[in-house]
Amino acid sequence: MPNETDAQTAFGAQLRRPRSKALPQHSRAHNRSLILQTLFTDGAMSRADLSRQSGLTRPTVSGLVAELEADALVTELGPREDLRVGKPATLINLNVDAFHIVVVDLSLPDHFVGAVTNLRGDVVDSAKIEVDGATGEQAVVRIIRLVERLTTMTTRRLLGIAVGCPGVIDAAGTVLHSVALGAGLPLQEQLTEHFRLPVHVLNDANTAALGVHAFEVEPGDDLLVVALEHGVGTGMVLGGRLVLGERFAAGEIGHLTIDEDGEPCLCGRRGCLEVLIGAEHLTRRIAASPDDRDEVLRSAGSTLGGVLAPIISAVNITEIVVTGPADLVQGPFIQAVRVTATARTLASVGNDLSVTATSTNSDLILRGGAAFLLAAELGVS
Repeated sequence: MPNETDAQTAFGAQLRRPRSKALPQHSRAHNRSLILQTLFTDGAMSRADLSRQSGLTRPTVSGLVAELEADALVTELGPREDLRVGKPATLINLNVDAFHIVVVDLSLPDHFVGAVTNLRGDVVDSAKIEVDGATGEQAVVRIIRLVERLTTMTTRRLLGIAVGCPGVIDAAGTVLHSVALGAGLPLQEQLTEHFRLPVHVLNDANTAALGVHAFEVEPGDDLLVVALEHGVGTGMVLGGRLVLGERFAAGEIGHLTIDEDGEPCLCGRRGCLEVLIGAEHLTRRIAASPDDRDEVLRSAGSTLGGVLAPIISAVNITEIVVTGPADLVQGPFIQAVRVTATARTLASVGNDLSVTATSTNSDLILRGGAAFLLAAELGVS
């Protein structure tokens, strides 16, 4: 059985985007992924264009395209319309409906949300199920019921199932600790056994990071996403790899102690980051003192900026995205994050910072699950 470090390395490696043709010692699967990645990133093109973009020879491209056409993963669109002399080239593109993906978001406190997406992460259909306070095996029963409902919403082949779950999740998809599900729950194994499909269970903040990385920002390798809607968590992508940590708890910053004399936290301590900047707590403070709204948000944003500054400096990351309710994270909050983080880092780091906010919704986690499944099963990200 692989140890945790081996599992973590394999888990993270699935997110690497193929960028160049395989050397002789590499497998044909790499070059298949390279063709799919090129079409996923750059859109429709001819076989000759694919050869130039990928660095593969034209005979190799033709052979791989024929294989992918037989699997219905790529499709011919017809001749290109141009003014060049000679027979127009035939365009091919990724068939985004060759497979569908079932994705589930377990981060909401009162209901689980699921969707069917195509290979571009576009939601085709969706469903939800009430949690009714269920945890552990009772929650698993509801998750299975939701996935069963989703599988009836498409007639396409299913590439697999991806689940975003709050808490600490190991590389085998076991829920080590989660307020939503409990502890020591082999969720990935249970879903795999029930549905006989590839299943991947990930931390919800990591899944949101993948959603942002794949669909919300310009292509790049490094990204830090801070999710505020339910507690406080972060997901980090460095060098194209999802950062998990030695015990799969990277990004669990919500219970950093910021003010030892502060408000009590559910974890039993006081003044945790979560009670200072979490959406639920901010909403409550604003409701109690609506005239101080902007100051409350600026103070919370400054607190987050101060927490992020050492992380930014340690790994030299420049792309920060904060997700949460738009009325909280936009405006004074994100401005204060940016100002504080910039002020507390060296100019060579802080001057290049991009700090932006995006509204939290289940689509981000659902699309992130789809992005991970694409990387894990097809080598496309």
